Amino acid sequence: MSAALSTAARPREFAFASADHRAIAALVYDEVGILLPDGKAQLVYGRLAPRVRACGLDSVGAYVTLIGRDAEERGRAIDALTTNHTSFFRESHHFDDFNERMWPTLAARAAKGGRVRLWSAACSTGEEPYTWLMAMLGDDRGTAQRLLKNDVRMLATDVSPTALAAARAGRYSKDTVRTVPAGLRAAWLEGRGEPLTVSPLLRDAIAFRPLNLLGEWPMKGRFDAIFCRNVMIYFDEPTKARLQERLADRLEEGGMLYIGHSERLTGGVEKRFRCVGRTAYLKVTA
Repeated sequence: MSAALSTAARPREFAFASADHRAIAALVYDEVGILLPDGKAQLVYGRLAPRVRACGLDSVGAYVTLIGRDAEERGRAIDALTTNHTSFFRESHHFDDFNERMWPTLAARAAKGGRVRLWSAACSTGEEPYTWLMAMLGDDRGTAQRLLKNDVRMLATDVSPTALAAARAGRYSKDTVRTVPAGLRAAWLEGRGEPLTVSPLLRDAIAFRPLNLLGEWPMKGRFDAIFCRNVMIYFDEPTKARLQERLADRLEEGGMLYIGHSERLTGGVEKRFRCVGRTAYLKVTA
């Protein structure tokens, strides 16, 4: 028998019924809109088993009962079930598009004392917002420092506290930063061994905040550009449509929305945008 078959045949530590999976899937959908079909049952078990163990319980069913009444533990369960897959310069054409289409005008506005607002939604462990800043600022730290003293603000949000903690720390292995161009790596990553740490100049320029995209949004103003990439693939069509309308509402006219390579705008929101590149959308006058 192969190792893979042997592993698959190993009995589970905790009882895990189909009804348990359905209850967890319903809770996760209601809380954060993520779909967990029956085919994800093993993934759900694998991610929640450590929490069942940590809580001293003997079954996933008992854990379902616990998270139904314990909001703090429910948050830990949602955190465990959140997928945080990202990398530096992922889908790099979006950063190229922003630099060519938006950044010269925004940089000129900032230099004159104007307001610039950027939002990395579903930022995961921070690679996306740090990439965004590196790409737009380049490797000249002096120029970057002068520019960041102006009214340029980047918001980075995620539903996962664990991911946000890693993002705020800004510490990454050499393997993780291998996709960062050498000049930018030298300018913005510090340390000789591992991990390498993102320069405080970049870390301090980003406000990392917890946010459930399906919940209330405390932000008051509009943004010049929003990156919301590779999160809507976990949502159903009605949830995608509601989220896209809300994102459109939070964009300035002429602002840019960037979504993941396998994602598309749906429903009536399409008329509010013009596609100007690969999953790159310009908000047009309503």
